[in-house]
Amino acid sequence: MSTVDPASAPDAATASAPLGRSERIHAAVLDAAEQVFLRDGYVGASMDEVARLAGASKQTVYKHFGSKEQLFVELVTAMTEATGDPLGHETTDASADPGRDLAALAVAMLDAVLTPRILRLRRLVIGEANRFPELGRALYEHGPARAMAGVERRLSAWVEAGALPEHDVRTSAQHYNWLVMGAPLNAAMLLGDEAIPSPAERRAHAKAAVAALLGSIGAPPLVE
Repeated sequence: MSTVDPASAPDAATASAPLGRSERIHAAVLDAAEQVFLRDGYVGASMDEVARLAGASKQTVYKHFGSKEQLFVELVTAMTEATGDPLGHETTDASADPGRDLAALAVAMLDAVLTPRILRLRRLVIGEANRFPELGRALYEHGPARAMAGVERRLSAWVEAGALPEHDVRTSAQHYNWLVMGAPLNAAMLLGDEAIPSPAERRAHAKAAVAALLGSIGAPPLVE
């Protein structure tokens, strides 16, 4: 049975779909690419298989993404952006309690990153970083760098509001990111999904990480 290219086939749902036809094809290819790349790796991933799972022709896939490498870069960017978007990295609230806010953010970051699909993506990108440094760059810029910039903005707002003492907010944001993500992410990356901490363990780790950060800058301790 031949594959139907959605770029040319009629679709009764098109009129009521929230996305246009081109956007729906684009999204379908990204969904298919996630399955194929995370299952087979970059080298083993087949663009024919991506096209088959997306219900599109390979010509349509290349029309949207240009190359296998470009598709992978966009997949990495889309997955890391989708992981970070709900965390509110671009928002600040100087009226929020720093300790409680940072602890809640830490738990949310751990919950978002310590999932099998994101861990598989990180392993895959690290494995291809030497051949395709732009893949690692995309993951870093839309993942850790975005998170640290968001924490830096929060810390700056609290310092300006007098809720935290003056300190090097950029360095503190880097320390926060490592204190929160370092140990659990290293364990899960190297030991596999069975090393992903439980929700209770993540909450306890988040509180300890924030307590260490607050202590390092001479801020009031975390209040439960």
